[in-house]
Amino acid sequence: MPNKEDINTRIIESLKALHLPTIRKIYKEQSETALKESLSYEEYILELLEREIEVRRQNRIDRLLRASKLPLEKTMDSFERGRLPRRLDMQISVLLEGSFLNRKENVLAFGNPGSGKTHLLCGIAHAIVSQSRSVLFKSCSLLVQELLIAKRDLRLPRVLKQFSKYELIVIDDIGYVQQSREEMEVLFTLLADRYERGSIMLTSNLPFSKWEQIFKDPMTTAAAIDRLVHHSVILELNLPSYRLEESKKEKK
Repeated sequence: MPNKEDINTRIIESLKALHLPTIRKIYKEQSETALKESLSYEEYILELLEREIEVRRQNRIDRLLRASKLPLEKTMDSFERGRLPRRLDMQISVLLEGSFLNRKENVLAFGNPGSGKTHLLCGIAHAIVSQSRSVLFKSCSLLVQELLIAKRDLRLPRVLKQFSKYELIVIDDIGYVQQSREEMEVLFTLLADRYERGSIMLTSNLPFSKWEQIFKDPMTTAAAIDRLVHHSVILELNLPSYRLEESKKEKK
């Protein structure tokens, strides 16, 4: 009959083979707790399995957060929702649930510089990541440069396929810096590629009526807006500049 030490060795080897590192780490401690609390074998096993699942879930979230490139400080916890009108705040509550991703809907945030558009969308995106869903954050200027290089190197289809793995792409400050026609063509290619296949979030200081400044061509502008708006939630942040308000508070 194997002794206790042999049994523990075999348990550890088995858990290694099954790739259950959390159970391997806690099974002894939990067995002592189970004895003290008179837990059944089933309750003991359930506790081990649930701890393994929870650690794996958290590890996955950590990997998704690193891959997302989201600004770590821009979460909903640090966003002042009290500044938002009631109707807008209700929209945010629904978006935080993440169901818009299932419908491949886009979220378009408009407002003046400093109104909190980027912080708000990043906060929602953080909530999406916490649900174990894949997100990618890119500034518009950096994104179009990456797409342009990919097109030059004949890698654009491959890059678009890589982007398709993300359930949500957040594009920050579209139109903030005026791009060339060639750059906007590759951006339109991305928007068209994700149409009804994956969600996009974007921020813009420009209303749709001025988007021809971005896409340089009336037909391309209309096509881009049509694809974005067809399945979308539009957030209008007609708010005073948050940065300006904070600056005034500091001076006082």
